[in-house]
Amino acid sequence: MTADDAEFRAEVRAWLTEQLTGEFADVAGLGGEGREDEALDRRREWERRLGAGGWIGLGWPVEHGGRGASLAQQVIFHEEYARANGPGRLLHMSEQLVGPTILAFGSAEQKRRFLPGITAGETLWCQGYSEPGAGSDLAGVRTRAVREGDEYVLTGQKVWTSLAHVADWCFVLARTDPASARHTGLSYLLVPLDQPGIEVRPIKQITGTSEFNEVFFDGARTPVANRVGAEGDGWRVAMGTLGFERGVATLGQQIGFRRELDHVVALARRNGAFDEPELRDRLVRAWIGLRVLRYTAVSTLRSAGSSVSGLEASLSKLQWATWRRDLGELAVDVLGEDALTVGESYGLSPEQTLFLFSRADTIYGGSNEVQRNIVAERLLGLPRG
Repeated sequence: MTADDAEFRAEVRAWLTEQLTGEFADVAGLGGEGREDEALDRRREWERRLGAGGWIGLGWPVEHGGRGASLAQQVIFHEEYARANGPGRLLHMSEQLVGPTILAFGSAEQKRRFLPGITAGETLWCQGYSEPGAGSDLAGVRTRAVREGDEYVLTGQKVWTSLAHVADWCFVLARTDPASARHTGLSYLLVPLDQPGIEVRPIKQITGTSEFNEVFFDGARTPVANRVGAEGDGWRVAMGTLGFERGVATLGQQIGFRRELDHVVALARRNGAFDEPELRDRLVRAWIGLRVLRYTAVSTLRSAGSSVSGLEASLSKLQWATWRRDLGELAVDVLGEDALTVGESYGLSPEQTLFLFSRADTIYGGSNEVQRNIVAERLLGLPRG
C-alpha cells in the first residue's frame, strides 16, 4: 500500500466512524438485498450525506464530480464501508450502473444534466430491463418507444424493477424499430417516472417485502435528447451497463455478503452449530468462497478496468449467485428447527429471509442456465444447442 493509499484509508475510516457512530448510527447495518424496505427515508438522507462528503462517484473524473480515485482506493473505500457496517446503498444503480453508462456513452449535455444529481446523492435511478417475456433473454424486449417529434412515447411493461416505487428516473431498454427483432432496433432511454402514463405496482414477495415492482408504460414520454447513444444502438449501451454492473459494483455487493456470512458464523457459535463438523466445514468453505469472489473481482478489475466483458460478467454472476444461494441454505441449517416456523404476522428471521431471497439470485440478471450457455459458447467454443 502506498503512502497516499494509507492516508486515503485513514480519511475514509475517520469519516465513516464519525457518521455511523454519530448522527447516522440508527442506519448502520440496515438495508441490502431482501431488506430494502428498512429505513428508506433515513437511508436517502445517508446518500445525501455521502454525496456532500464527496464519497459518491469515487472513480469518476474530477470534472464530472468524482475524485478520480484509483482502483486501489475504490477497493479501500468498500473495505472500510463494510468494516464500519455501513447501510445498504440505495443509489447503487445510480452510481454503479447508469452513471458510468452516461460517462461512457452519453452526450456532453447528458453528463452535465444527470451526473451532478447522482454525485450529490439526490437522484435515485432504477433499471428498466426485464419484462414478463424478456428476463433472462433480454433480447426479447417488447416495450415500444415511438418517436413523435422531439419525444418518444413508450408503451409496454417492465417487471422485477428494483426500487421503482421510490425511484426518480428509470433507464429503459425499448424497441424503437417495430420491424426489428432480437438485439437490433433497440434504444436506451432515460425516462422520468413522475409523469402521467406510468404506473408502478410493488410485488409482494415471499420474504414479505416489496422491493421489486411492475412498471407499466401507457403513453409515457421522454425527450429524444434523453436517448443514450444512437437510435437502434441500445443493445450495445445496455451491454455496457451490464459490464459496469459486474465491475467495481461487485465490490460493493460483497459488503452485504460479508455481513451475512458474519451473521451466520456468529449464530453458529452461539447455538452450538459450529461444533458440528459438517456445518463447520460448510462455514469454512463459505468463508473461502467469499475470499475467492473478492480476489477474482479485484484481479479482473486490475486487468479490465472499471468494467468487465460479457464473458467475465457471466463467470462472475455464476460465482456469486451460486455462493449466496448456498449461504442461504447454510443459514437455515445453522438455525435448525427454528427455521421451520415464522413469527407473528409472518415475521421472518434474517436467516429465513436470506434463504428465500437468495433463491432469486440464480435467476435475475440472467439465470445460471443462460450464463452457462454464454460460457460454453464464448469460452469453450461449444456449438449452440
